[in-house]
Amino acid sequence: MSSKTNNKEESSQTTSVSQQLARQLEAAAESDEEEISVNASALSLGIRAQKKLLSKLSSKSVAKIFIDETSGRILDNLHKLARNYSGKKDADKLLKSIIKTIVKMGILYKNDLFTEHELKLIDEFRNRFHSLAKSIITLYEVDFKFDRSVLTRMCQECQELTHKIISKHLTQKSHTRIDYVFNYVSNIEFLEYSFNPNSTINRAIIKEIIADMHTLMDSGFL
Repeated sequence: MSSKTNNKEESSQTTSVSQQLARQLEAAAESDEEEISVNASALSLGIRAQKKLLSKLSSKSVAKIFIDETSGRILDNLHKLARNYSGKKDADKLLKSIIKTIVKMGILYKNDLFTEHELKLIDEFRNRFHSLAKSIITLYEVDFKFDRSVLTRMCQECQELTHKIISKHLTQKSHTRIDYVFNYVSNIEFLEYSFNPNSTINRAIIKEIIADMHTLMDSGFL
């Protein structure tokens, strides 16, 4: 009886986080329009029209545009770790910051607003992030003694690249969100907590994250 109750509670929590993810995506799509700077008024109007269209779509539709199902599960599990580590308020802020950043960069990319130099920075970010993901997998699957400070350094490299990519497009508010995300996930104490081999709960969450990372790597998305 207890097992069934726990399963129901876990399912309810997972669903609520996924729904929150979709709602945050929808809200982000229709807010802070002034943060994207463009050179041509026609292009600006086009982007605003796109945002208005996104705001009228269902939450699930908006989520599918920017975040695939597998990546959504990773974010859900990251939210669980953050909630268990520092509380719901911080976890919600982390999730919201990630989603807003993804949505805004996605709109910039879809509208071909990045310069050739910025696109090269994006490629460099992808390579660095791929290396970061492989290191996370190694930490879980191979060596618990893996130096956590290496993950922190790799996160900081991705953080710096992200700032460079958006520097000519988004406002300080977006830079602040980026700092919050990377500073949170690269914190040594958070990493130690998340990868604690003696924590059954965290091990189960990390196991799901690693499985989804493998899926994204196998499909060429990570």
